[in-house]
Amino acid sequence: MDRAHAASLDAADPLARFRDAFVLPEGVIYLDGNSLGPLPRAAAERSERAVREEWGRGLITSWNAAGWIEAPQRLGGKLARLIGAKPSEVVVADSTSVNLFKLAAGALSLQPGRRTLIVESGNFPTDVYVLEGVCALAGATLKVLPPDEVVAAVDQDTAAVILTHVNYKTARRWDMAGVTAAVQAKGALMLWDLCHTAGAVACDLNGVGADLAVGCSYKYLNGGPGAPAFLFVAERHQAQIRSPLSGWMGHAAPFAFEERYRPSGDIRGMLCGTPPILGLSALEAGLDLQLEADPALVEAKGQSLCRLFIDLVESRCAAHGLVLTGPREMAQRGLHVSFAHPDGYAIVQALIARGVMGDFRDPDIARFGFSPLYLSHADVWDAVEILREVLETRAYEAQEYRTRSAVT
Repeated sequence: MDRAHAASLDAADPLARFRDAFVLPEGVIYLDGNSLGPLPRAAAERSERAVREEWGRGLITSWNAAGWIEAPQRLGGKLARLIGAKPSEVVVADSTSVNLFKLAAGALSLQPGRRTLIVESGNFPTDVYVLEGVCALAGATLKVLPPDEVVAAVDQDTAAVILTHVNYKTARRWDMAGVTAAVQAKGALMLWDLCHTAGAVACDLNGVGADLAVGCSYKYLNGGPGAPAFLFVAERHQAQIRSPLSGWMGHAAPFAFEERYRPSGDIRGMLCGTPPILGLSALEAGLDLQLEADPALVEAKGQSLCRLFIDLVESRCAAHGLVLTGPREMAQRGLHVSFAHPDGYAIVQALIARGVMGDFRDPDIARFGFSPLYLSHADVWDAVEILREVLETRAYEAQEYRTRSAVT
């Protein structure tokens, strides 16, 4: 295996044309799209139009004339195509944490005789924090269990199981269809976190019969820092589910200004406050770009990039103590790869200084994301060569790479 082999894979890449659609700094190999996707060129143009024309000239008339008021549903309809949902089942709003709070509380409202939520240990911590808050306010019980105990623990008191489809550290992927069926067979609802799924790996919420889902848009969907998140409620639950955040945009008639809350009976009932139009404008450009790509090709290329990275690291950096975390089989993983090393943080910082951007997760994980729309196999080869140089020269031992920044 050599760089020419990597280049030959790129020559046959049907997604290669998408690379020019992104602003990528010269000399940077960006392996952190699983934390923050790069800027789509169209997003900059779309944001400027929203600011200068729609806000600057249209002012308040743009709520109607520019379609601002329908943006959460319009973008939800586009995003639905990426996660196997109906357009009427998805809205874009708020943050992932806020949406998780709404749907977890909503799950309890759908299951009045059940008072337990189950989540796996090792999940992204904020999901657990949010669920702790929901249970404290609702007088419910939260069980945090090892992954292999989750399904067996579902009983007659379980209202919902909440799992992240692709684990944020290890990239381990749950069997969405199998787990959903097993949980629902015991009378509980299934709520999926799709933060490392949407825009990366195959997802068919309606195909597996999922009940609820949340996800962010700033990773593989390239919506920008702090971009609005999304939520999914299966059509069969929309008339009965109740959001704990009963804001005016969730009202059946927001501009009737009724004095008491009357929830919308469709997906709009999961909205709350005024839509963040500038964030939605940038995200829409990212979604439109993502929708041009065949999802099957996106996942296949992403798996090819991950496989090449694992193979190269284990063959060319074998003597330096890097240990793969998560599954080796591509069908069981998402599109980021993590290696454990006692000096993981310093190694990542040394790589960033040399133009290879990954990130670090406590306690010892160097994590690298492989976004198929702009990365090439040659990028993977070059990144591993730089990693090999960092390890062989022990460049990561420099003090400048060992001081922790606020964001890791």
